[in-house]
Amino acid sequence: MIPTLVFDLETIPDAQGLRRLNPQWAAYGDTEVIEAALSARRESHGNDFLPLHLHRIVAVGCVFRDDQGFRVKCLGQAEDPESVLINGFFKTIAHYTPTLVSWNGSGFDLPVLHYRSLIHGVVASRYWDTGEDDRDFKFNNYLNRYHNRHVDLMDVLAKFNGRANAPLDELAKLCGFPGKLGMDGSQVWKAWQAGQHEDIRAYCETDVVNTWLVYCRYRLIKGELDATAYEGEVQLVRDTLAASDAAHWKEYISAWNHA
Repeated sequence: MIPTLVFDLETIPDAQGLRRLNPQWAAYGDTEVIEAALSARRESHGNDFLPLHLHRIVAVGCVFRDDQGFRVKCLGQAEDPESVLINGFFKTIAHYTPTLVSWNGSGFDLPVLHYRSLIHGVVASRYWDTGEDDRDFKFNNYLNRYHNRHVDLMDVLAKFNGRANAPLDELAKLCGFPGKLGMDGSQVWKAWQAGQHEDIRAYCETDVVNTWLVYCRYRLIKGELDATAYEGEVQLVRDTLAASDAAHWKEYISAWNHA
């Protein structure tokens, strides 16, 4: 079995970067500079979604599926520097060369990882290879939109047409899965301010499980999994999560039972 790594980021505005780019805010604390930036963005663009290079990564959620089973976790610890989280992600790719799976990874998660790894100088030669080191990567690599080492489910299901994009939460629920629990990406900054770092990591973990379950359904409709194999994958997720004592997995299983 080729290992599969489903990933998702949670981010907050980069206060240090905002001060560096806006010297007039040099004396501001993190909250003050971020609120100033969000206010300026609302005034100029009508929303407070900052450019991708100004998103600081605070959680990297992963589902990992290989011959050893199914695992879900956030990389590192909540207090780890951003560079440590990024390095952990790319080291996993370097070690396993997995198939990457995401929801809007091409539009958000991977560009953010590109910018932030550039800022921190994180080396990721396996990820960036397009055939220079491994000839096979010339024909199937992580960077080409139409190659399969990275499957952006949102992109593929919309036939690479942004006007046809669907939200993960709604598609997961329509497929009979729990969908999002507790918060969404727009609430992460306020949760971080409130010190709810573990809640953010828990939310990120539930998001990658939703993505994995939708990916299993996608593999079913493609014919990569037959009905028995598909049900086995779904049951493996249920059994793994049900065996956990973590509160967010108890809530997730309860929501799934009532989906």
